[in-house]
Amino acid sequence: MKEQKAWVLNGFIGVLLIVVLAVGGVLLLINDNVVAGIILLIAAAALMSGIAVVQPNQGFIVTFFGSYIGTIRESGLWLTVPFSMRKQVSLRVRNFNSAKLKVNDIEGNPIEIAAVVVFRVIDSAKAMFDVDKYEQFVEIQSETALRHVANKYPYDVFDVEGYSLRGNSEEIAHELSRELQERLSVAGVEVMEARLTHLAYSTEIASAMLQRQQATAIISARSKIVEGAVGMVQLAIAQLQREGVIELDEERKAAMINNLLVAIVSDRSANPIINTGSLY
Repeated sequence: MKEQKAWVLNGFIGVLLIVVLAVGGVLLLINDNVVAGIILLIAAAALMSGIAVVQPNQGFIVTFFGSYIGTIRESGLWLTVPFSMRKQVSLRVRNFNSAKLKVNDIEGNPIEIAAVVVFRVIDSAKAMFDVDKYEQFVEIQSETALRHVANKYPYDVFDVEGYSLRGNSEEIAHELSRELQERLSVAGVEVMEARLTHLAYSTEIASAMLQRQQATAIISARSKIVEGAVGMVQLAIAQLQREGVIELDEERKAAMINNLLVAIVSDRSANPIINTGSLY
């Protein structure tokens, strides 16, 4: 099925024509011209059955004895084919919030995921005749596409490069929108946007994964601290030697480096100790 424009006539002209036919029929009946009067009244009633009022961003699917005639998209008062059936379809932009789904990512970790899909009907004929209840079709296909995308990527990446559900939200949203559009094109639906609204580890592994993330963050922070501490020690020793404050042999350098690194890297404040003796 493919949407086409239905035959319509300006509704105000149609109403005027109906009034003229009805008045003419009544006058003919009064003048004892029964047959002509009844014909005009039947014609007026037939035209009356073709009057349709279309609201903004709504459409009417027009069928005549089971045959699809077309769709009325323009808002206003219209006269269409008499004795036709008209079914309303919304052309507005709508949201669909999926339920929280429990799926496995590509590494087999159970996660909870949900998404919002923004869509609208662009082909009313496909939406009405090619699928059964296109709203439910959108819901089911959206959840299916969300599961498929979640199975293709890990929740997060730690030691390797690549896309992840948590770290590449824009790319995942684009992938989800593309796959949804492929699935929903048969229903005449345009996917305007699809984004994740909920993403978390499942409760049974959330604690373990939180410890893993915390450990990764601690290691990264410690690496930065050590890198900065080494630079500070190098600057301190170089400045002491440059200004000739003290002459340090290798053993004294090692002791100073050890003390400075311990003082800088330690997560506790250093306690000074006064040494009254000698290293030798």
